[in-house]
Amino acid sequence: MRFFESFVALRLLRGVKRQKGFLSLSTFISVAGIMVGVMALIVVIGVMTGFDLDLKKKILSVNAHIVVLKQGAPLTDAPQVAAKIRKIPGVVSVEPFVYTQVMYSAPGSVSGGIIRGLDLEIIQRGGPPALGVLQGKFADLAAGAPGDPPRIAIGNELAKNLNLSVGDYLNIISPLGTLTPMGRLPRMKAFRVTAIFHSGMYEFDNSLVYTSIPALQEFLGLGQRVTGLEAEIKDIYAAEEVGALIQKELGPPFYTRNWMQMNRSLFAALKLEKIAMFIILTLIILVAAFGIASTLFMMVMKKTRDIAILKSMGATRQSIMQIFMINGLVIGGLGTIGGLGLGLGLCAILKKYQFIKLPRDVYYISTLPVTIQWPDVLAIIFASMAISFIATLYPAWQASRLDPVEAIRYE
Repeated sequence: MRFFESFVALRLLRGVKRQKGFLSLSTFISVAGIMVGVMALIVVIGVMTGFDLDLKKKILSVNAHIVVLKQGAPLTDAPQVAAKIRKIPGVVSVEPFVYTQVMYSAPGSVSGGIIRGLDLEIIQRGGPPALGVLQGKFADLAAGAPGDPPRIAIGNELAKNLNLSVGDYLNIISPLGTLTPMGRLPRMKAFRVTAIFHSGMYEFDNSLVYTSIPALQEFLGLGQRVTGLEAEIKDIYAAEEVGALIQKELGPPFYTRNWMQMNRSLFAALKLEKIAMFIILTLIILVAAFGIASTLFMMVMKKTRDIAILKSMGATRQSIMQIFMINGLVIGGLGTIGGLGLGLGLCAILKKYQFIKLPRDVYYISTLPVTIQWPDVLAIIFASMAISFIATLYPAWQASRLDPVEAIRYE
């Protein structure tokens, strides 16, 4: 576009001659509409993204990236299988685990949950890295003299519900039990609470218990067998491809499950909700775009004489159309930049000060998590500018069709 079209377009934005500001009132209202829409999109998408990433982090603090299992039976040759998996590209580490459903019995209360056996190396390192230990030491699960009750780490919500603290005892009952002439009798054993952890997920903190693999193998009568193997990989989003390579390498009866498969419905719902929120909030920008269109229509009506003079002096229909398209894009651009600044600023304030509190008994988080991803920001900018551009087309076309003779006949 030439200097002529840009100069005239920016001159028209000021409105009447006696106005002192850069923008006319109607133009300012249109800019404010776009600004509010972009700001709302930035904040809501930032919160949704933060919620999604925070949920993934908490889930992966308990669940492995990839789980390797054997159909219908526990693993009897875990070290050999783990050695094969470690050779596969993308695999960082492989550790055995034992996992089973149990019941917890404490004075005056009974509840169900999951007990997981961890490798001694993981325990000595302080347990899963994303877990926060509130009381005791996770490494103490590997301690204890022969004949002492085995040690466990429990979630803070379970400790609260069963009124337990470090040093107390918890009876754990396995429904698998032992086969006797009188039928299958459940196994029951007293475990000593050595640590209380916090994962941030209510379901995990209320039902999950950790102990060492040898202690759980002895309790369940597994011998040297384990439930399966946990594989940690470099890129968590390549879990499906790496899992396929593991399954191909091991062959039947082994199979793999990755963290995305085990939580597919949850993350699919989050993704759908994020898309829905983007579409709904984009409607705010769409409504503001009608303000741009109405501003341009009013400008065409007020500047009919000026447009006629420009055309009579040689301005082409294309030049007139470009003038009003520049007007609309400037309005949309100013609103987008202003909304972008306000949205990013509000997200930064929310992230730093966390002044919006959420009830912990309803949500698994106490404050709003905020994460800004630049692909989301670019998508918002593109949507805002595209809608603003489309809103300029019809008013600009109407202005370009103006007949200069009819416009100045009665002047």
